[in-house]
Amino acid sequence: MAGQHRITVVTGGSRGIGSAVAVRLARAGHDIAIGYERSREAAEDTARAVRAHGVRAVPVQLDTSVEEDVDRLFDTARDELGPVTGLVNNAGVTGPLGRFTETPTDVMRRVLDVNVLGALLCARRALLEMSTAHGGGGGCVVNISSGAATLGAPGEYVHYAASKAAVDAMTVGLAKEFGPEGVRVNSVQPGAVVTDMHAAMGDPDRPWKKAPAIPLGRPGEPDEIAAAVAWLLSDEASFTNGAVLRVTGGA
Repeated sequence: MAGQHRITVVTGGSRGIGSAVAVRLARAGHDIAIGYERSREAAEDTARAVRAHGVRAVPVQLDTSVEEDVDRLFDTARDELGPVTGLVNNAGVTGPLGRFTETPTDVMRRVLDVNVLGALLCARRALLEMSTAHGGGGGCVVNISSGAATLGAPGEYVHYAASKAAVDAMTVGLAKEFGPEGVRVNSVQPGAVVTDMHAAMGDPDRPWKKAPAIPLGRPGEPDEIAAAVAWLLSDEASFTNGAVLRVTGGA
């Protein structure tokens, strides 16, 4: 990867952690394909912030759980930017906060479709692009998990925690399978981070309510997660493979 021009796909890249990651990688010289589900305006805002660092950006609307959409994202990235060298598997949903017995089946299914199947589909396509066994030049995948994967999130979203534990298992397996083919695969577990996802869950103040249980006494900021992702994608992490990096303030 040293000296390789970086072209990175960031899913869920229009806002929150995904947007912060896209801009942080732009500072490091990556061209960015920004995958987003709904808000084209937010995606364009992120693209402008990326381009302000002198690199290229292309927003692509998709549902990561739909194979054809994933193919279109990677085809567009390759056609407009060049051979893909990185993936940040960030797209994710939670559904409303609540007890497990009150969580509707359709909410569970959507969370699993996006957080597990979507991550698998994106990883598979990225590995087909990057693996030396498939003619690629190597690369990196960073999966965005959650601190909930090890805490279980009782009373909030056990189904979401389970989906993120699956992401971590996927990370370890893919790291072992594709490390010999030039692709490093790692995971980042954010803790409570100040984003608008909490409002979508039904509790916009949730990160600050969590603060007393965090040893650092505060929630995290998207840029703090982005810094961890950027390191894992960099040459400084060249011997880091199959790691699950917890960025939770100690929680």
